Amino acid sequence: MARVCQITGKRTQVGNNVSHSNNKSLRKFYPNLQTKRFFIPEENKWITLKVCTKAIKTINKNGITAVLKQALAEGRQIKAIIE
Repeated sequence: MARVCQITGKRTQVGNNVSHSNNKSLRKFYPNLQTKRFFIPEENKWITLKVCTKAIKTINKNGITAVLKQALAEGRQIKAIIE
């Protein structure tokens, strides 16, 4: 599976390694992804999402239901949810 946050859509970015002699070579910046289980009380079930740490903080602040509704409204593909 791709290294993409299922809530925020963050993905791998590309940049340069720059040496002391100013030589540049390509490198990748990966998002800090965690696989985490969340409980949805309205549906009385657990879901597993691959989310970045910023998304975990947002879920803790706003609640999983509100964050999932917003992600679906923005057009994110969340495979863990079966409606």
